[in-house]
Amino acid sequence: VFFGAVYALQRPFRVYPGFEYTNFPLPKDYQDKSEWAFARLMYPPVSPRYGGAEFLGSWKQGQSNWTMDYPRSDRHLSQAVRRLTRGHARSVEQPVDLDEGDQFDWPWLYGVEVGHWELTDAQAKALREFLLRGGFFMCDDFHGTIEWDFFSASMRKVFPDRPIVEIPNGDAIFHTIYDLDDRYQVPGALFLE
Repeated sequence: VFFGAVYALQRPFRVYPGFEYTNFPLPKDYQDKSEWAFARLMYPPVSPRYGGAEFLGSWKQGQSNWTMDYPRSDRHLSQAVRRLTRGHARSVEQPVDLDEGDQFDWPWLYGVEVGHWELTDAQAKALREFLLRGGFFMCDDFHGTIEWDFFSASMRKVFPDRPIVEIPNGDAIFHTIYDLDDRYQVPGALFLE
């Protein structure tokens, strides 16, 4: 009975429809067990009352901001990790919903378009717990002060007592494998003339 219950609680791998890619092929080995997987954070978008987009259906079903470049970029990065490291990376991504509590199964979590997220208090608490337990959260792809404001508002929910600080250039993280002495800001198409 115990093993049957554990088996029943496991969530099968699922692909969600993305903005750009709705029929990206699954690799043949997508069900193989591995040491690392690209875990992509699912999150609710900014409410339309604050300038967010209207979506047909729920963000939990895909085609929301969290699916930008999904699943193509996730699988490309996983393929590069497999090719360039000795770690055994899974060939497919793992969408992670903070409401379901499975973030603790994935030590590395990626959020994209976080200038369009609006974490609930419960989701912020779950992300805080994930980080305090040693999880690593990486995010990118937000532009301008409006998107920064939405990102930082949710991060204030995650850690209300901690400011966002810029890591200094001399920090070891920029000099562990390569010496990264310069940072480059890549402008979005919105700012190109």
